[in-house]
Amino acid sequence: MIAKLDHLTIASRDRAAADRHYSVLLPLVGFAKVRDGIWKNAEGIYLQFITATEGTGPYERYGAGVNHWGLSIESPEEVEKLRASLIAAGIDAQPIQDLHGAKALFVPDPDGLRAEFTWYPDGMAPVG
Repeated sequence: MIAKLDHLTIASRDRAAADRHYSVLLPLVGFAKVRDGIWKNAEGIYLQFITATEGTGPYERYGAGVNHWGLSIESPEEVEKLRASLIAAGIDAQPIQDLHGAKALFVPDPDGLRAEFTWYPDGMAPVG
């Protein structure tokens, strides 16, 4: 049996802020809105956004749960272009990092959960 990633569900404390954030970010990286709170890309991966239970804490960098989620980008120039587009739209896009030759852009959402957009040199795997 082979399992294929088909969706991620992301809970936000401020759903309106998350919707504003992701409505800028996701179309720039190939996702289309299916309906309120649901986005899909050409690979068939769905992102679902829900409201977190009241009183829950924000994302913590090394806390339990999802640490970050990542998507591959086709070139280092596209990573730069994505960062520039996000900054122009008022989204907090961190400086691009060199990760042993890969070029990675991390973008925190309003709760701090980071999306990673990375170009990998030929032969480099996304995780070590």
